[in-house]
Amino acid sequence: MSGFIEGENRFQSTLFPESLEDYIAEDNSIRIVDAFVNKLKLKQLGFDRAEPRDTGRPGYEPATMLKIYIYGYLNRIQSSRRLERESHRNVELIWLTGRLMPCFKTIADFRKDNRKAIRRVCTEFVGVCRELDLYSATLVAIDGSKFKAVNSRDKNFTRKSVKLRLKKTRANIDRYLAKLDAVDKEEPEIPEVTAEELKQKIASMEAKMEALEGYQAEVEAHPDKQVSLTDPDCRSMMKAGGGSTVGYNVQTAVDSKHHLIVAHEVTNAPSDRSQLASMAGQAKEALTVESPDQTTAEEHEEQEAGEESDAATEKQALLVVADPGYYKGEEIVECYEAGITALVPKTNTSGSKSKGRFSKADFRYDAKANEYICPAGERLTHRHDSVEKGKTLWVYWTSRCSDCPLKADCTTGKERRIKRWEKEHILDAADALLKKNPDAMRQRKKLVEHPFGTIKHWMGSTHFLTKRLPNVQAEMSLHVLTYNLRRAINILGTEKIMEQLQAA
Repeated sequence: MSGFIEGENRFQSTLFPESLEDYIAEDNSIRIVDAFVNKLKLKQLGFDRAEPRDTGRPGYEPATMLKIYIYGYLNRIQSSRRLERESHRNVELIWLTGRLMPCFKTIADFRKDNRKAIRRVCTEFVGVCRELDLYSATLVAIDGSKFKAVNSRDKNFTRKSVKLRLKKTRANIDRYLAKLDAVDKEEPEIPEVTAEELKQKIASMEAKMEALEGYQAEVEAHPDKQVSLTDPDCRSMMKAGGGSTVGYNVQTAVDSKHHLIVAHEVTNAPSDRSQLASMAGQAKEALTVESPDQTTAEEHEEQEAGEESDAATEKQALLVVADPGYYKGEEIVECYEAGITALVPKTNTSGSKSKGRFSKADFRYDAKANEYICPAGERLTHRHDSVEKGKTLWVYWTSRCSDCPLKADCTTGKERRIKRWEKEHILDAADALLKKNPDAMRQRKKLVEHPFGTIKHWMGSTHFLTKRLPNVQAEMSLHVLTYNLRRAINILGTEKIMEQLQAA
């Protein structure tokens, strides 16, 4: 007697061996993974080899491989080599696969060969969450965050970084040449650095200079004016808190009810400026059974007659909020034209304010008279139209600027001209609506920060493990899928989700 609880003897045989089913509790989350994947129509989703071939050696069923990946990402095991090891020793994974143990190459190839299909699986689970009534379908917060790529900073070249590296290398060459001259002149008995060693360093620096000049030419020829060697699709991006990272810009639309992700996208665009309409459209499509672009003839007639049906009202009820980084007139107008109310704080990009002069915000627009009223009280009338970058702009000015005592604080030209986009009334209405909802930005921050923080914590310090944009998009879809899955389990529990999956 040792006085402690003792385990079974490893060499003890049992008459009736235990089954794998006995090791998995009824409320274990992997039962949801199993039921969800079994419910999917893998061929329609586009999975490769969803139907077995008549000839050749049998392969692994896509459902089995998908279960391995979902289980892995659900338990922070993203590496294909680690998943291979877990398939040999992890009882849950052995239960899930039926004792199948594919090699790491097979596991990795499955994700690479089924990138688009994996993204569709993520959308399918959003549909399950919608059926479980986990989305409010009224308020969605949109935000982007920078995720690190496999590419290191040393393997990324921009105009600025190449210029700095060339300057530093030239300085090193000059320093070594000066040392070489000193060594040749002094010829000490025990030199600190020999002339031969200095010549080798100079040759190394010259080779580095030649390589940098080659990268400089590639940067100038590249459309984005930067080159990444390890992962050609990633980009150097500025971070919100300062500094920069080499990675991808991940966009998410998060529902307000339970912080579940409605839609997501991975881009290599450094800015969020052109992402609003796309993400809002994806969120609306995900939250409604019928596509937002499809309306019945009766609904169309009722809208034309000024009578909105309940279905039409429901489709136009989505409200999206985003930070000032998303402010772009065309994007906001596109949202409103799609029946989506977008609340984005207006940004002042004019340089007049920094120079101590009045900006456009200091001029008040009179919609009835179609005139602007300047800080001095003069009215700027509509003179003509102009087209800039495909946008029709109305131009306003007054001929009384020359006699104005505030002219020095207003303009350096003959008169101050104000330009107004023909669709700017939509932006004015959106700005007025935002002022009526002062808590919108605070609510936005509470919604979008939680998913990003959780997913980055699960990813670890390396973030993405794959290279190239399509592979990274598939990897992110697995992270979003498992984030939503874990949230749904925490909210409803395993039993209710299993009932929904088995009933469908």
